Amino acid sequence: MAFQTTDLSDRLGDAARVADPVFRDFGGARAFAGAVATVKVFEDNVLVKAALSEPGRGRVLVVDGGGSLRCALLGDLVAGLAVDNGWSGVVVFGCVRDTETLARLPLGVKALAPHPSRSVKRGEGQRDLEVRFAGIVFRPGDFLVADADGVVVLSETPAAGPST
Repeated sequence: MAFQTTDLSDRLGDAARVADPVFRDFGGARAFAGAVATVKVFEDNVLVKAALSEPGRGRVLVVDGGGSLRCALLGDLVAGLAVDNGWSGVVVFGCVRDTETLARLPLGVKALAPHPSRSVKRGEGQRDLEVRFAGIVFRPGDFLVADADGVVVLSETPAAGPST
């Protein structure tokens, strides 16, 4: 990956929105980047599955799950859809499950924690809106970079430069 969160933070200062360090890595791709798409749900993953069933074109789905620790919003089957449809990664402000399988998929996955329970299936929530969690704002079309050091969000795609 051409971008590292540390380099972006150093080079761009306040222009780089740095998420609070609340996420753990669960996917097989430890570093990922792409344009942001968003969903906002609460203990219901129908819209997550719907979004990841569409062409990803290298984007990152940012899921505002309200920080719930009572069920998972992403598991191996839905993550498999993301891989098949060309998504770069998923950032979940909530839980994931099937973590051993997620770790083998070529997909970046950051979330708060694992949880064995599945979500409800009511189809409630919203898509393609500004969401706020982990101390920053995520807007559709922003550019997100994630790696072992954290998550950085930019209002535009950064120019590639040397990593140090």
